[in-house]
Amino acid sequence: MSADLVNENQAVHTQWDNRTPKEKCEYRLRLSVSTLLGKRLLNGGLAFRGHDESKDSLNKGNFLELLELMGEMNEDLANVILDNATANNQMTSPKIQADIKHCYAQEVIKQILEELGDDVFSLLVDESCDVSKKEQMTVVIRFVDKVGIVKERFIGLVHVKETSAITLKTAIDDILARYGLSLKRKVAKKKDEHHKSALLRV
Repeated sequence: MSADLVNENQAVHTQWDNRTPKEKCEYRLRLSVSTLLGKRLLNGGLAFRGHDESKDSLNKGNFLELLELMGEMNEDLANVILDNATANNQMTSPKIQADIKHCYAQEVIKQILEELGDDVFSLLVDESCDVSKKEQMTVVIRFVDKVGIVKERFIGLVHVKETSAITLKTAIDDILARYGLSLKRKVAKKKDEHHKSALLRV
């Protein structure tokens, strides 16, 4: 494995350059379909995966079932997806599905931060146990947009080992740092704006 990391022939750009134009076109088509399908599922708040994703399953989950349906409706697409693609290049694995969701999540966060800009914000934080009895904390920012509307935007779900004050504060600091936010800096910068400072006391 370590030898592959320093082997130029194993580099991603080298592998891509060695592909034929036909292979590149098929890859782009598979990637486009998978990402667009993921977008639709996320917009509808629908689950990607099913309980049984085996080949003989009657319901493999929304992602695989809809991808198969799209192939049935378009022969050109059917020829390059699922079993008609190489096993390691189908763009359907659980990891690929998770990567698609993560990419869209980052785009949503980016838009939220652009909407927030340099304005003040407050935090809404809550924690609870999930079905596996693991503690998790949700973080929401609350702010006034440029037209005076108060908005609340979810920015993260964090698993925490315990619910002590120091643990929760550390988790909050981490997620704020991840997105380049500083509650102290925001408060200090806008402390004289009385129409927005009330948010900081919520």
